Amino acid sequence: MSTFMKIARLGIAAGSFVLLFTSGCQLPQTGAGTGDERPIVIGTASSLTSLDPAGVYDNGSWAVFSNIYQGLLSFGPGSPVPKPDAAESCAFTSPALTAYQCKVRDDITFSSGKPLTAAAVKRSFDRILRIRDPLGPASLFANLVSVEARGPLVTFHLATADATWPSKIATGAGSIVDPAEFPANRLREEESASGSGPYVLASYEEGKSLTLRPNTAYKGAVTTKGVAVEVRYFETSQEVEEAWNSRTVDIAYAGLPAATLAGIDPGDEDVRLSVGDSAEAHYLVLNLNSPRKPLGNIAARRAVAALIDRGHLAGEVFKHTVTPLYSLVPQGVAGHSTAFFDRYPEADPAYAAQRLRSAGITTPVRIKLGHQPGIAAVEARELKQQFEKDGLFRVDLVEERDFTTYQKRCLKGEFDIHLYQWVPDFPDADTFVQPLVGTGNVLANGYASAEVDDVIRDTQRFTDRGRAMKQFRAIQDTVAKDAPLIPVWHRQRQVVTRSAVLGGHRLAEDAVWRLWELRWL
Repeated sequence: MSTFMKIARLGIAAGSFVLLFTSGCQLPQTGAGTGDERPIVIGTASSLTSLDPAGVYDNGSWAVFSNIYQGLLSFGPGSPVPKPDAAESCAFTSPALTAYQCKVRDDITFSSGKPLTAAAVKRSFDRILRIRDPLGPASLFANLVSVEARGPLVTFHLATADATWPSKIATGAGSIVDPAEFPANRLREEESASGSGPYVLASYEEGKSLTLRPNTAYKGAVTTKGVAVEVRYFETSQEVEEAWNSRTVDIAYAGLPAATLAGIDPGDEDVRLSVGDSAEAHYLVLNLNSPRKPLGNIAARRAVAALIDRGHLAGEVFKHTVTPLYSLVPQGVAGHSTAFFDRYPEADPAYAAQRLRSAGITTPVRIKLGHQPGIAAVEARELKQQFEKDGLFRVDLVEERDFTTYQKRCLKGEFDIHLYQWVPDFPDADTFVQPLVGTGNVLANGYASAEVDDVIRDTQRFTDRGRAMKQFRAIQDTVAKDAPLIPVWHRQRQVVTRSAVLGGHRLAEDAVWRLWELRWL
């Protein structure tokens, strides 16, 4: 998501995201609207892995969370600053930025009918840290020491200054869940969810679909009442395309093949293509912990970095729907640099061979490259050809169809390199830095740097984020030097809708899935 956010907050290309659920079910519709209008149907390859916020850190799940759960804060369209949602107000109470307090609204109930209280907020955060599921978002709260609840007040005590804390609790990790339904010490396995968001979950069928209906009891930052929405999940982008062509879906989100997106006719009055500002980034994660440790040597990692032909990948594999990426923080995000472009040549076997010879590394270096099916498999085959030029590497491709299994295999270190896609948690360079290269990062690839950790802490001191740009560039220079992961490409989110659907552009804007903005024409 994904762990992985958005492997996408982490979304891996063309993956399957099924974890806890074993059958379809109908759920109570307490607080749900009862309109007879046909739901707007979304087709996507970015699937739901779990309904428990403590157990997932991927884009497909968090997209649903933003609709069925509330956070203390949430992001409005196009805004980098979160605003109160389940909270009346929030603010730092310590000049050192180590204490952050929110006052919880007194008029919110879960769809179960139970009140949402400060104690429920504390419980939601406590269980994430207590459970510490390897696929969950606990790493995002690495700086959290404790949560205190007194009356309507919730106070977060942080180990060090963190100006990004409001943004972090406005993500899917900050979803507030009903204490009566979510166990304190383990993940919830039931196929239901009791939240207080703009929607209630009306039905769910494992790996296939879910239906959301407006929550008539909702109170919070969202002022627009939505319509019913059905989400249909597909394993590959080709299946999303088939559903789009057969007109069984009204919206194609994170799923259409690159060639299809590139071939959309701007004169087609029945199709609307919306392109957002969100910078989804794609990396190669290098395993420094492999038992054979072929990439434990920095010279081998630098050789890999010099063999990638990003322009060929962007043009031939992705049909110019992606842009080459040369640093940890993507272009368009404040703090972006071109650290890998500045340090390494592009597609240069001679440079790579020199690095390997200087380190006394015998060639070919044998590596396993992990990937998922669909376009990710096409990309992996192209990377294999690039790495094997001049006999420097010998690449064994390993495909894993199930997304959750893929996540677990990556965390276990079964691959020397694996393809990894990251969707930002919030609009700040920190979301591309601390979770990916800070100590205890979601990649679990064996990389840790005291230098990087020190600079990350320095960036988090500034409420004026413009003052942290120099530090973010320094981090990117260090990451390029150490090469624990290699940036490959990034893209803006693209959403395709039928002309009869309004509001599709809101789904493309950023990491938040604003389903309540959708309307029939």
